[in-house]
Amino acid sequence: MSILDMTGLEILKAMMAGDLPHPPMADTMPSRIDHIEEGFVRFIVRADKRHLNPMGGVHGGFSATIMDTITGVAVHSVMEAGKAYSTINLNVKMIRPVPLDTDLIAEGVLINRSRRLAVSEGKIMDKNGKIFASGSATCMILD
Repeated sequence: MSILDMTGLEILKAMMAGDLPHPPMADTMPSRIDHIEEGFVRFIVRADKRHLNPMGGVHGGFSATIMDTITGVAVHSVMEAGKAYSTINLNVKMIRPVPLDTDLIAEGVLINRSRRLAVSEGKIMDKNGKIFASGSATCMILD
């Protein structure tokens, strides 16, 4: 079966199982899918020394990129075979500094999907539920 014949959820489950390769971005921004279902995704993410800004803290781009990933994957999970999406708006609130070399939980959830647009929300938190960043995205659905 070609990837073009697979639904978004089938593709994501195959990546999680190791039957399809993960995107190279997951090496740059250490992340792996921990749970996936239609309209919901949970990743385990980890900032490392590659993500430090000149002041020695984790760059805000880490949270922004992870937010784009989790909100986008929540949308991807409801795509029919042959459909794609593209983020057209991303909003990120960085609530507290992301800790270095610490596993965090990043969850994305689909809020609404219409024929041409999908809206999703996400958050990055620790195992105790302390939130480091939250956000939302609007994605355009492409044929």
